[in-house]
Order: sequence, then structure tokens, then C-alpha cells
Amino acid sequence: MKWASLLGWLLLCYAVAVLGGWWTSAELRDWYLSLKRPRIAPPNWVLGPVWSVLYAFMAIAVWQIGLLPPTPLRSKALLLFLVQLVLNLLWTWIFFREHDIGNALADVFLLWIAIGAETVIFWRMQQSAAWFMAPYWAWVSFAAVLNFEYWRLNPDSD
Repeated sequence: MKWASLLGWLLLCYAVAVLGGWWTSAELRDWYLSLKRPRIAPPNWVLGPVWSVLYAFMAIAVWQIGLLPPTPLRSKALLLFLVQLVLNLLWTWIFFREHDIGNALADVFLLWIAIGAETVIFWRMQQSAAWFMAPYWAWVSFAAVLNFEYWRLNPDSD
């Protein structure tokens, strides 16, 4: 049962990844390439492998929390995980499908707060789960700065 729940979390996280990737790939060739690119932007080929690892880490983290005995804090942690996953997916929609860099920046800020709160709660419950969330939080910190730079360099794209 315990390994089946890991598979369930992996499937959920990678479903978000696949849907987000589908939305992203449709815009990479035209709109995204038309944007002024910040100097700090990594090569596009880096993003897929990085996100693949981060989604696996997220699934492992939430799986560890899910294995703990039920408590109100665990319920809050699991709900917060789902909220940040929705915010993650929403960012992809807003940025790539809607071409709304400014509102994507607002979303990534909310996402960053949600991941931070979740990581703190995870730390209180299972420190290894928090460590699995730390790279994701760090990457989203970088993504927020990158989103800001795209917004700053492309003021007419909103």
C-alpha cells in the first residue's frame, strides 16, 4: 500500500508536468521566441530535466507526509501541497497560454509563498520531506526572478 501511494503521487505530479509541458510546447516556437530573453535565462533544454527531477522530489516529499498518522496538521500539509500544485499549473497557463507575464509574476509569487509555507510545515512533521521540497523552492525562487526579468524586458507582451 505504501508504494502504491508513492505511485499515485508520482502520477499526479507528472500529470501536472505533462499538461504544463503540452501548454508550453505549443508556445515555444512562436510567442516565447519573440520575447527579449534575460541574460540569466538558462538554455531551454535545461528546463525539462530540471522539472522532471523536481516533480519526482515533490512526489517523494508529499508521499512521506502522507505516510504519517492522520492529524489536522497533516491534512493542512496535504491540502497546501495540492494548492501549490494548482498554482504551479496555473502559472504555465497564464505565462505560456495567455501570454500574461505580469499576472504570471503574481502567480509565481503566490506559488513561492505556498511552497515556503508547505516546506516549513513539512519540516515540522518530517524533515526529510522538507529537504525534498527545498530544491523546488529554490528553483521557483529563481523562476520568480526570471519571470520578473521577462516582464521587465517585454512590457508590451501583457
